[in-house]
Amino acid sequence: MDIQERVDLIKRNTTEVITENELVELLRTKSNPSIYIGRATTGPLHLGHLIAIGKLFDFAKAGVKTKILLADVHAAMDDLKAKWEDLGARVDYTRKCIELAFNWKDGAPEFVRGSDYQLNKDYLLDVLKVSTMSTVDRAMRAASEVTRMKNPKVSELIYPIMQSLDEQYLDVDMQLGGSDQRHIFVFAREYLPMLGYRKRVEVMTPLVSSLLGPGTKMSSSIPNSHIKVYDSEESIKKKINGAYCPDGVAQDNPILQMVNFIVFPVDGRFRVSRPEKFGGDIEFNSYPELEKTYTDRKLHPMDLKNAVSEYLIERLKPAREYFEKHRDILESLGPEFLP
Repeated sequence: MDIQERVDLIKRNTTEVITENELVELLRTKSNPSIYIGRATTGPLHLGHLIAIGKLFDFAKAGVKTKILLADVHAAMDDLKAKWEDLGARVDYTRKCIELAFNWKDGAPEFVRGSDYQLNKDYLLDVLKVSTMSTVDRAMRAASEVTRMKNPKVSELIYPIMQSLDEQYLDVDMQLGGSDQRHIFVFAREYLPMLGYRKRVEVMTPLVSSLLGPGTKMSSSIPNSHIKVYDSEESIKKKINGAYCPDGVAQDNPILQMVNFIVFPVDGRFRVSRPEKFGGDIEFNSYPELEKTYTDRKLHPMDLKNAVSEYLIERLKPAREYFEKHRDILESLGPEFLP
């Protein structure tokens, strides 16, 4: 795979790369660069999180080493429910969900727990150094789309400082995150060089639609907006069947987004089973092929939904079976974690 092919694969399903020229230079000068994505160990893990994490498959195919930061300190600083004494259990839960949701095979990511290095002297000293360089307004702007910020705690202003330093202390060349992370990514590129550290390449993915359609987001606090990675078969079918999926419309269609951001990066193809009188079974080898068929109204929404339900039921089977046997883990974390 040449450099342009690797760039194209990395850019697939992204909204922005800061900067593409730096990405090309990185691939030209380093055969196996590295990237990380952070997951704050706050609430239940659902498909919205898997969509972002699934992008790591493209990076692995492009010869990039991948890391997942289990950001327990970040979680405690941003979520009042994430008590300091519960962080270990939340880390274990989050890692198990991610491991079971995908069949990683080759190119499995390295998991790193934030508190394993974020409480070290050098890291904390750098946090203090950046805090003397940044104004309150600058930190608030950086954190505005990520933390709650209605009545911000001091910890929420420290959040972007820590996320910036994570790039250095995880020893990576790139960071991956949703487009809502952009302010923090720019903050990192501004302040890391002030400490003598290099800027990293920042890669952003789009924010996906809620199952309820435009105007809402996938959130554990919004019923039926998301699917937990261990939801029952019946729950998956019910939520998918009730999801926003207008006939022939691709924009803001969460069902198509699931196929685009999870199925194709992970499996490379997507199969729809349907009766012969409705066209028979059909297999797609790329998302553009699927989208065109759907927008041409040659694929009915219910056939698409049924295929996505079948896929998710099979893909999430290991996680579902594990937490059926270990329901006590979910009960200990709180009612919002229960399927």
